[in-house]
Amino acid sequence: MFNILMAIIVLGGLGAIFGVVISIVSKLFHVEEDPRLNQIKDILGGGNCGGCGYAGCADFAAGVISGKTSPGACPVGGIEGAAKIAEILGIEAEVGTALVAKVKCSGNRARTKTKYIYEGVDDCISATALAGGDKICAYSCIGLGTCISKCDFGAIFMDDGLARIDKEKCTACGACVKICPKNVIELVPKRTAAFVSCNSKNKGPIVRQICEVGCIACGICVKACPENVITLENNLAKIHRDGCTNCGACIEKCPMNTIVMD
Repeated sequence: MFNILMAIIVLGGLGAIFGVVISIVSKLFHVEEDPRLNQIKDILGGGNCGGCGYAGCADFAAGVISGKTSPGACPVGGIEGAAKIAEILGIEAEVGTALVAKVKCSGNRARTKTKYIYEGVDDCISATALAGGDKICAYSCIGLGTCISKCDFGAIFMDDGLARIDKEKCTACGACVKICPKNVIELVPKRTAAFVSCNSKNKGPIVRQICEVGCIACGICVKACPENVITLENNLAKIHRDGCTNCGACIEKCPMNTIVMD
């Protein structure tokens, strides 16, 4: 009995000693957390989407405080969020351009031809590994919704084998852009209205055979643009946004209805 009591006393004493030591060490090495860290995290919303280039919102907040990145680097927070963060830090906000993701393709199942019936995994990357996907156009949206699974904001939905983006929900985090195996999605300024909804680099005669709404590089839009901001590059019309006034002349003249107005 004596031995048992001694063991209990010794173990209890050691526990008390270790507890005191841990308490002292924790106080000695305690690092005060910058109160601005949580304030900035609250503005970011905790999406942890990685669109800023950091692993999560906490890392981004720490990067902003340390000066390694700017308040406007978070696409989710937008201009308003950047202004709030800048106010917390006591610095001048950098006003950037609000972005939104858009799909450079209008070739849904009804408008474009397919080369085989795909019955594999509902994943665009897996489908692309099988002869580039079931659509004949090698540049088109695969339409299996892998981008949907990567969007943390519910901004993407499918429409007859074609990805569509709800611009009101899109935060321009870029997750869909990175995951798309066909590079069909891009980030553009939110103010963009006239948009070339095609990604094909094929020549016009080929496009006509496989898609009802693809760009055939006819050049009519180039001639119709009063601001001369449309060019043809790699058999595809390109609107240079800095000079575009969204007049709609190119949309009216496009014979394939490839250029659309948001």
